[in-house]
Amino acid sequence: MKITIAKQEFQQKLSDIQSVVEKKSTMPILSHFLLKASKNGSTITATDLETAIREPVEAEVAGEGSLCIPARKLFEIVREIDGNITIETEDSQWIRVKAGQSSFRIACLPAEDYPLWPDLGSSEQIELAASDLALMIEKTVYSAGESDTRYTLNGILFHLDPAHQDLTVVGTDGHRMAVISMPLPGAPTEEKKLIVQRKAASELEKFLAGAEKAKIFLGKNHILFQVGDVEFLTRLIEGSYPSYNQVIPSGNEKKVVLGRDVFIKALRRVSIMSRERSHAIRLDAGEGLVTLNSSNPDLGEARDEVPAQYSGEPLSLGFNARYLIDALGAMDSENVVFELQDPLSPTLLRPDGDLAYRCVIMPMRI
Repeated sequence: MKITIAKQEFQQKLSDIQSVVEKKSTMPILSHFLLKASKNGSTITATDLETAIREPVEAEVAGEGSLCIPARKLFEIVREIDGNITIETEDSQWIRVKAGQSSFRIACLPAEDYPLWPDLGSSEQIELAASDLALMIEKTVYSAGESDTRYTLNGILFHLDPAHQDLTVVGTDGHRMAVISMPLPGAPTEEKKLIVQRKAASELEKFLAGAEKAKIFLGKNHILFQVGDVEFLTRLIEGSYPSYNQVIPSGNEKKVVLGRDVFIKALRRVSIMSRERSHAIRLDAGEGLVTLNSSNPDLGEARDEVPAQYSGEPLSLGFNARYLIDALGAMDSENVVFELQDPLSPTLLRPDGDLAYRCVIMPMRI
């Protein structure tokens, strides 16, 4: 194998796979990527056995071949050298990397040892704008669990509903939930609920930026996203996701309308004095005003006020300030709406005028 690649092209492609490549693994092959050089088109592939990325690389191929190359080490080399890069195999275990006066000899592994690209089997296909898919992930992934013992909560739900011809994406960790729905003409004929790992969804966002369309292939155990020339495949989480529609409150009669930016700033100020583990603050809703309070016996107290549209009975609720800030940060409307019932009932938070995006946050005892 002998190929020549432009530095910028190779550096970008190697950067794309760094988060998928296993850095500490009992399988050394997973710290490598598979380079396939062919005059009909060259590709690089990386996997951690849960997620796999395959994308083309523009290269001048003088000799065809395949080899597994240490991903992190080659990325560090490419980042530091200048000019076009030539990669040439010395035998089945070594490659020579050259650029200008720089030369490196790197130990490699055989291509036949690399994990096979998973077979989707019979799969259905849907297509939507890449910007829409990126938006739906951005507005839900922050609510998904991290290392939760309830494994299904460590992912986001893709719910394809043929009855309503829409796609709903949901993230929840059991304390908060974010839900967004969009029309999806050409939805599958059968209802599908697929749980995509949180890490994989976050990685997918990088490839969606600037792309026009995203094709999604729905397999039994895997889901494949094709974004431009990039193929992004991930193993689905098995299990049942919580019934999100039953969690969304529909009878909350008290409504508080607040300016989003003003409210976020007040939350950040008051949360400075909250307890580090719980981030607990108290919201007191009164006539035309919401008061924010926090206290920490070891530090002191904080209080702030923001104007609000509210004319109901006074109401006090406790919240994790970080949950509120995360949800508000995913909204882009000028005003936000709190729909409340009582101090311990689920609270609905949504952008003013937007019914497609909803956040549910469980209050805390105060």
